Amino acid sequence: MSGAIIFSDILVIPDALGVKVAFEEKKGPQLVPVQTQQALDDLQWNIEKLSPVYEALRLTKSALPSETTLIGFAGAPWTLACYVVQGGSDKDFQNVRAIALRDPAFFSRLISLLSDCVIKHAIEQVKAGAEMIQLFDSWSGVLSESEFHRWVIEPTKYIVREIKAACPHIPIIGFPRQAGSKYKSYAKETRVDAVNIDSSVSLEWARDTLQELCVVQGNLDPLVLSYDKDATLAQAKHIIAMLAKNNRFIFNLGHGILPHTPVENVLALCELIRNSES
Repeated sequence: MSGAIIFSDILVIPDALGVKVAFEEKKGPQLVPVQTQQALDDLQWNIEKLSPVYEALRLTKSALPSETTLIGFAGAPWTLACYVVQGGSDKDFQNVRAIALRDPAFFSRLISLLSDCVIKHAIEQVKAGAEMIQLFDSWSGVLSESEFHRWVIEPTKYIVREIKAACPHIPIIGFPRQAGSKYKSYAKETRVDAVNIDSSVSLEWARDTLQELCVVQGNLDPLVLSYDKDATLAQAKHIIAMLAKNNRFIFNLGHGILPHTPVENVLALCELIRNSES
């Protein structure tokens, strides 16, 4: 069975809070950093700014076949906080981690605010037609085990609980990218319905450890897809052979598709997956 996903950039949430967000060519996202209690106090949630996302969901849902699941999308609090505090992207966000250590009261408030906004955004997506929600924590891999528990697991646990309270029928996929062995505690403690694994995760470990806890999604290497069609198909066959022997698997990439990826590679991959379902 196939699914469709609405991709609106994860930074729509900071934008709806009043954080100035811009995108510059070759630089990526540029935000006015929020690093003080006063700057945090100045943020005001305006869900009307996200109405184009909900309209896109409604229009897409109306055009999809009934058997195609529509997936909603949101950034997770830690990753959103990285951009909000840093003011842009970074390789390891050491500055953000340092601020969280120096001023945990400020950072806890920020994470709490972002968590509540993620919940509201997810519930509105469900109202607009989303049948599943995926939470992307793209920068979770930079955190130590204790930081991961505090800034990734605990907020995600809260988000899952609140979404499920409002929308009990909605499955939730969590993606703590590059979490390594911490995927296990993430799956157990957050109570997500599925985890998306990145390309570095061992398929054997995912099969023997994670599929005991929840559905596994992933983990084709996007770089391979972008350069080598034959290697892509070989890797996809291996993933399917390892993880698709029960109903606890969703085929996907290990992260987002790269801009230079040839369309013919994607089409060949889609054909392979569809044939494997029959």
